[in-house]
Amino acid sequence: MKTHRFDDHALQAARMNKRLRIGIVCSRFNEYIVNALLNGATRALESRGVSDRNVTVAWVPGAYEIPIMANTMATSGRFDGLVTLGAVIRGETSHFEYVAGPCAEGIMRVQIDTGVPVGFGVLTVENVEQANDRSRPDETNKGFEAALGTIEMIHTLRAVR
Repeated sequence: MKTHRFDDHALQAARMNKRLRIGIVCSRFNEYIVNALLNGATRALESRGVSDRNVTVAWVPGAYEIPIMANTMATSGRFDGLVTLGAVIRGETSHFEYVAGPCAEGIMRVQIDTGVPVGFGVLTVENVEQANDRSRPDETNKGFEAALGTIEMIHTLRAVR
């Protein structure tokens, strides 16, 4: 039986990751939280040897716009993988339902339609406290986790292909 799994040691191999081209899509809405997620994602990429010059960050107005930018980046042929970062916080209106679900579905569709792995670092939370908890400057940061997931998927897909 062939098993394709890349443990943390393989993911840390700088030689495997140095040339990876990563696109990051960030939402400006709730920007202070997204900046913390972006810091987490860039820390993760750096910790795994991804060259800073091979990382491109694109900012969009809100989470609803993340999928179209991710699709544009994925179909450009310029990126091995993407990381999407945003924060949708439930409020007193139905805005949450109209943004969170379509954003997640759009991001999923991008990776299925293009074959380019897309790390999901879009917070969908009840309140600001939960958003702050998920964007701490440590390994529990969801931007950090999304970036690591993207690297893992790039290598796993390459092994299977």
